[in-house]
Amino acid sequence: MKLVCSRNDFAEGISIVQKAVPARTSVPILEGVLLEAEVNGLKMTGNDLEMGIECIIEAKVTKEGSIVINSRILGEIARKLPDADVSLELTEAGVLLIDCENSHFEIKGIQTTGYPELPDIKKENAFKIGQDLLKDMIRKTIFAVGVDENRPVLTGTYIEAKDGELAFVSCDSFRVALRKTAIGASEAATGLNVIVPGKTLGELAKILGQSDGDVSIYSTGSQILFDMGKCRLVSRLIRGEYFKYRSFLPQESETEITVRTDELLDGIERASLIITAEERRFPVKFDIRENRIIVSTNTDIGAVREEIKGTSTGREMEIYFNPRYFIEALRVIEEEEILLGFTTGICAVKAKDKDSFVYLIVPLRK
Repeated sequence: MKLVCSRNDFAEGISIVQKAVPARTSVPILEGVLLEAEVNGLKMTGNDLEMGIECIIEAKVTKEGSIVINSRILGEIARKLPDADVSLELTEAGVLLIDCENSHFEIKGIQTTGYPELPDIKKENAFKIGQDLLKDMIRKTIFAVGVDENRPVLTGTYIEAKDGELAFVSCDSFRVALRKTAIGASEAATGLNVIVPGKTLGELAKILGQSDGDVSIYSTGSQILFDMGKCRLVSRLIRGEYFKYRSFLPQESETEITVRTDELLDGIERASLIITAEERRFPVKFDIRENRIIVSTNTDIGAVREEIKGTSTGREMEIYFNPRYFIEALRVIEEEEILLGFTTGICAVKAKDKDSFVYLIVPLRK
């Protein structure tokens, strides 16, 4: 192996594939990043057996070859190198020589035998989506992914492509986050419905937006592939049947009110200031009256009362919620105004004049 590449490309590539390197593992070779010098550039791979990331950067390759280098050490070196071209050369003894201006490193590598290859995903059930849009869909649903390993289906996001529409759904039993968008009917996978681990989508979101263009998504069997051109992410899927989320979407509400998103968020955040970690049993109360919501909290520390003006219809209502569920939803909404629809069993949060997202939040019993 012998090549020259840009320091910035080298550091960025390492930082991307490191996201798939496990923090702890009983398989020592997985602690490393696989480097492969090929005709078309330098390919880097990280793999924790649940998720794998492959990234190809431009490089002038004069000799092909491959080696596995400890991820932590390689990442630290890449970040600290001066802003100049980087030369990589692998000796016959398996030592990687890294040169950049006046810096010289000699790092012992691990032979690539035994490093797991990324699974070959057939290009079935395929569609394309813009990187920015995909990142937005993840951001607006991932916060509601469950963490209870006893219910593994809820630890992932359900992705459904059907009839020209793509939907992302997350649920932790207390709330549902739904984000959807139209995709070309000819591009949409027919009957695609998979559950992708929340960890996978969280790492994918960190990669997206670093380059323009679309992401091609392929799913087959128990794996899914997100192909960004120079970078690919492969992940296992969560087995199981997701709940019928469409049946939970309320068709009508007993009470509706339109409010400014920022005013409601600020009010709930202020009302939460006196809820300490030891007092999380205390909810916030929504008192919906004519054209306003009174948000209040009463704890052992004291009391808070916030009044938010709006435009309401329906009956007056008092209802209690976990404030965190509202705060996390409101923080990812860009619309200036939102429509809240209340029944005694649920609150639906959505945009005033479109249906690209909806958040369902289950109230608490006082």
